[in-house]
Amino acid sequence: MTNDESNDVAPDDAATPTAGRDAARAPARRRIVLTGISSRTWEHPADRGALTALRELRGFDEVLKALSGIWNERAYRMQYLGSAIRVDHRQHPRVHRLFAEAAASLDIATLPELFVELSPNLNASCVGMAKPFIVATSRAVDSLDDDELRYILGHELGHLQSGHAVYRTMMSILTRMSANLAWLPAGSIVLRGIIVALHEWWRKAELSADRAGLLAGQDPAAALRTHMKLAGGGDLSEVDTAAFLEQAAEFESTGDLRESLIKLQLTTFLTHPLPVARAADLRHWIDEGHYGRILAGDYPRRDSDRDASVSSDAKAAADSYRDEFRRSQDPLVGLLRKLGDGASGVGDVVGAGASRVRGWMGGGNGSSESSGNGDSSD
Repeated sequence: MTNDESNDVAPDDAATPTAGRDAARAPARRRIVLTGISSRTWEHPADRGALTALRELRGFDEVLKALSGIWNERAYRMQYLGSAIRVDHRQHPRVHRLFAEAAASLDIATLPELFVELSPNLNASCVGMAKPFIVATSRAVDSLDDDELRYILGHELGHLQSGHAVYRTMMSILTRMSANLAWLPAGSIVLRGIIVALHEWWRKAELSADRAGLLAGQDPAAALRTHMKLAGGGDLSEVDTAAFLEQAAEFESTGDLRESLIKLQLTTFLTHPLPVARAADLRHWIDEGHYGRILAGDYPRRDSDRDASVSSDAKAAADSYRDEFRRSQDPLVGLLRKLGDGASGVGDVVGAGASRVRGWMGGGNGSSESSGNGDSSD
């Protein structure tokens, strides 16, 4: 959940200094249960395109889960079982209640295990593939109010439901396989390009999980506060939501080509987008109407996951990159737009690349029209 590893409009009071403290005292709100919701609902188009293609490699994911369950996952679980607090109705009952509420909103019937570990970092993570569990830090439990903690736990449940751990491992294996090309004259360039693309996908997967967290907590103001705390610590008494979003807009658009190149250097090899970028993306997703439509019941169901199309998801990914290219206020992107519309073809290349993975690994042509999800609801 941290930014360096691993809205409908927000209510007016979200911008007041006491918003975080007031949220902790606010009466419980009734959240909508998103019955049968598919993880495709919250997945960023670029993330969903890659996941749909990777899910076409049927059997690969099951092998990885089995291998992980034999040793690595057991070792991780034993580590936390021996050094952290396992959450239930007797231990950290507040956290357990919020965890159950987040899972209920996403219609997850069986709760995964949840541990709280001692750490000064504000963080949470989803660990494992065969039987994933979630870990939250003591700093997150202490620093976040109920609505913020519900959001961060929903974020991790989103990772779990999308199967990000499995498919990140698959992509890492593909990256290591591509290292065999390094001896070729252009091999190192190809490998570097694959690694850059892998990190780009990881960042989009984090945006997907942010959307899952919002759907779990159904409180846009709390989601934004969480990213403010990730950026500047737990005390928001002198921090303003509107000013934070203005800061995000300035990060995106202000400066010249030098600042654009600095931003590329800062973000290219990050696995998580920077906090201001995550807040801005979440606000944009809400303002576009996606959040409201989902709460109104307009979303894909799990029972339709096998009808997911590799080609249509790849097209949606490319469209997403094109839209991002068109609306970006970054000076470098603006220059590329001036040089010609052909520069926006980058979106087609990146979006379509996800569908080619299936062809590389499965011997197909990368244009299959069906895909199984492979994720269970528990």
